[in-house]
Amino acid sequence: MSGAARHSERADAPRERPAGRVAALDLGSKRVGVAYSDSGRTIASPWGTIERSGDAGRDRTAVVDAVREIEASVVVVGLPLSLSGAAGPAARAALEEAEELRAALEPFGVAVEMADERFTTTEAQRGLTASGRDAKASRRLIDSAAAMVLLQAWLDRDRDRDRT
Repeated sequence: MSGAARHSERADAPRERPAGRVAALDLGSKRVGVAYSDSGRTIASPWGTIERSGDAGRDRTAVVDAVREIEASVVVVGLPLSLSGAAGPAARAALEEAEELRAALEPFGVAVEMADERFTTTEAQRGLTASGRDAKASRRLIDSAAAMVLLQAWLDRDRDRDRT
């Protein structure tokens, strides 16, 4: 089964989620943006970024450490699908990285899910610009802000699913 097919199956399948905070990851080539929710899963907040070191194992350890610091029970990894919804090279790389993170986080009881991240960076940039930040100053914030947009959308959808 392809990674994209596994994503669709997981996204649509009913499942029990552990209670507690949720972390979100915006996987970039230079940085990983991180956001987290409150324990009631109402609002997303930026946590910060993890600079890529060039060593995938070291980067994964840094992400696991951040997730444990946040005390998340679920991690939502952004899936950068194309505008058409197809899984291109970036989406396939995110799926592979999510599988590695799943293996690293399962021993700690942390579930890993994927969520469509199309337009999160654009929305985050709009928000930062609206708050008066210039493009250069917002570069360091954009990845965490994109993770926050991703997480807030996931939290809202999760609440909507619970109501139906």
